[in-house]
Amino acid sequence: MNVTSTPRRSDLAGLSALVTGGSRGLGLLLSARLAQRGCLVTMAARDEDELRRGAEWAEERTGKKFSTAVCDVRDRHAVESVVRRADARHGGLDIVVANAGVIQVAPVASLGSGAFEDAMDTIFGGTVNTAMAALPSLRASEAGGRLCLIGSVGGLLAVPHLLPYSCAKAAVGALGEGLRAETAGDSLSVTTVHPGLMRTGSHLQAEFGGRSSREFAWFSALSGAPVVSMDAERAAERIVRALEKRRTRLVLTPAARAASVAHGVAPATVTRLSGLAARLLPNPPATHGDTDAAGPDIEQGHGIDRSASTWTEKVRRLGSGLNDRAARRYNQRIPGPPTSA
Repeated sequence: MNVTSTPRRSDLAGLSALVTGGSRGLGLLLSARLAQRGCLVTMAARDEDELRRGAEWAEERTGKKFSTAVCDVRDRHAVESVVRRADARHGGLDIVVANAGVIQVAPVASLGSGAFEDAMDTIFGGTVNTAMAALPSLRASEAGGRLCLIGSVGGLLAVPHLLPYSCAKAAVGALGEGLRAETAGDSLSVTTVHPGLMRTGSHLQAEFGGRSSREFAWFSALSGAPVVSMDAERAAERIVRALEKRRTRLVLTPAARAASVAHGVAPATVTRLSGLAARLLPNPPATHGDTDAAGPDIEQGHGIDRSASTWTEKVRRLGSGLNDRAARRYNQRIPGPPTSA
């Protein structure tokens, strides 16, 4: 919402915000935090039922009303339409958070080029579509527009078994830096966020290839480990504070900050250490399938065999308890019959 105020106001009350990927996980928490700051929030996501459930969760939690928009960020025209409607609904658009994305977890030997294309189309292409559609409205904001791009520590250094994701997030980081440079001196600010592992329950929405049950086990356990990963509520609060302060760059979790600094100082050493870490991860099965496809036997976390009797599930549960609870809390589960988890 455009308000009568001096340029680049710091408080967010009364401003209009759009969050892509806003129906679950981090995007859902960011939508709720912005509403708690007094923003008029539009949540956008491509699954209508999931979006409805997310809006109900956020309204019950905050006591605020949310607008929703079904939108696939890979579709430039759909994104432009959502931005126009959000602008018209609230008399302007002041804050845009480009958060939508996908995560593929698999050794590169089990992936085809399609996995990279999918990651780039959704993560980078979706961020570009969102940013480019929103820039005119954000420049027109009387409060001084704010654009937030959600990158990842995986975009600051390549992470084994997350290569398509890392490549796409690296492109998001470059986009954020470039947009910040090209808008310097404007009332518009650009904030690029690079989270480390967070307990958002995203392991159930991630896609796994290779030895999928083992890939699911290490990823969900590591992303749920208290020392290594970050509480999602705390992460959302830190991101909203960065938006308030118009910070240029935010790297979340001590582990992510340490890895980023180490890679900048000694990139060859970090790459060698990543190679050693990769040897501890599951080996790919015998190669097969179409190398131009997204990869053989790609499964979403919801569909992974999670029988309590399997050794991988027993190991996974040791580290993933907090992450499993986060999945239930932040709308990551697909409604249906209860699972063994």
